[in-house]
Amino acid sequence: MNKTILGVGVLLGLTAIVLGAFGAHGLEKLVSTENVETFTTGVTYQMYHALFLLLLGSMNFIPASSKKTIFYLILVGVLLFSGSIYTLATNELTAFDFKKIAILTPIGGGLLIFGWILLGIRIFRQRV
Repeated sequence: MNKTILGVGVLLGLTAIVLGAFGAHGLEKLVSTENVETFTTGVTYQMYHALFLLLLGSMNFIPASSKKTIFYLILVGVLLFSGSIYTLATNELTAFDFKKIAILTPIGGGLLIFGWILLGIRIFRQRV
């Protein structure tokens, strides 16, 4: 499981860098400054959680079952939170109105929060 967590952390970090570069150098010509800032928020949170997963995958004192739960909370949280922010920020470029799925942003944020809470609980319950 650690290898999977670390691999996904690397993948999220890599795609955050690529998306950040696109947002800084390509997106600014296509959408408003406000939407570029919104897109950047998604990139920032994705990178934070890529680093989170790298840390989680390196922790040997967290039980495997807890790691798995935390991993899925963070992964799905990033996909919903950052993914919905990316679609909302680029909404004007498509025919589909992504505002219809804006509820995914707070759901994803909630999953991220729960992942952090569960990690905190597991850290404080362990004897390190």
